[in-house]
Amino acid sequence: MKNYRALFLCIFMSILILIIPTGKIFAVISDQSPKLVKYTTVKAKVLKIKYDDTNTPLKKDRSNIAKRQEFELIIEEGKHKGEQYTLKNTIEAVDVYNIKVKEGQYILVNINEDNGGKITGMQLFDLYREDTIYKLLVIFFVAIIIIGGKKGLKSVATLVLTGVVICKVFLPAILQGYNPILMTIIASIIIVCISMIGLNGINKKTSASIIGTVLGVMSAGIIAIIAGNHANLTGLANEDAQMLAYLPQSIHLNFKEILFSGIIIGALGAVMDVSISIVSSMTEIIEIKPEISVKEYIKAGMNIGKDIMGTMSNTLILAYAGETIQLLLVFMAANTSLKEILNLDVIVSEIVKALAGSIGLVFTIPLTVLVCVIVLRNADVGEFKKYFFINKVGN
Repeated sequence: MKNYRALFLCIFMSILILIIPTGKIFAVISDQSPKLVKYTTVKAKVLKIKYDDTNTPLKKDRSNIAKRQEFELIIEEGKHKGEQYTLKNTIEAVDVYNIKVKEGQYILVNINEDNGGKITGMQLFDLYREDTIYKLLVIFFVAIIIIGGKKGLKSVATLVLTGVVICKVFLPAILQGYNPILMTIIASIIIVCISMIGLNGINKKTSASIIGTVLGVMSAGIIAIIAGNHANLTGLANEDAQMLAYLPQSIHLNFKEILFSGIIIGALGAVMDVSISIVSSMTEIIEIKPEISVKEYIKAGMNIGKDIMGTMSNTLILAYAGETIQLLLVFMAANTSLKEILNLDVIVSEIVKALAGSIGLVFTIPLTVLVCVIVLRNADVGEFKKYFFINKVGN
């Protein structure tokens, strides 16, 4: 046990050494940054629709292409809570951001105030959807706790801590201009340690899981960096990156490295899943049959990994494909040639994400088995190499 405590102490100290040069553990966006937001967003409720021509047919001359709603609302929060106003809402037929409201519906409005705090302007921002997220989170956490018991409760705690690491360390640090890949490595190690230690405590199983996951994620990251540089990816292929590029705080950001960071973080969950599945199975094997030979032990671990590999690779590729399905439909509708599609920055970026993550996932299998052989079976690397060499010659 002392050896494993020493291992985790080394990991913790390494994290501190990497974080200390940044000057902060929890990064905060500077208060001196230019503030683009000149309004306050508050929740409101639609009381009554006073005018609505959104259901009138479109005229042949398209003179009534712009529809209009006028409604009464009451502010539900903030210092203006309880105040009622009338708001006009214009709906363009070709505007993808059209918002049509109904009586009794909750919405978000942006309010502008003068120096005395009096409302001088108001605009409809969007429908209020926040409550749906909270309800789903409650159902998710309750389901985990009911089905998982104590482990489920630990899972909830680790998820919350993971969210804190991403929102309070990882993202603000990148926005401040710290190296995205370095911050991703730090965040990944912290998340893996929190998840594995939180679920299984400090033991051999946890050690093997952490090392296997870190090695697998590093493989995905290295592949992504090499492929991304070779393909001359810019990191500015999608609209989100382009919007970020126009923010004043983004002047020192390296968008290519941010793209690589996204690939690493995106692969982390799947790699962690593969690693813990292999380690859990190989832990059970060694407990049931402690006298198992190294060759049989490696073979069992590789068979387990092969069974996992197919479905998890599909999971990653389908997840990334789902993100670009609308764009692919646009290309198909426009009869864009395959050559054009496969040379677009945005498409190549998504393909690199999917394949780099999948390659990292595949590499996680032998790397995790190797770690299990060393940590759980107390064998040496030579036995592992000997197994693969014999199998290769035999095949």
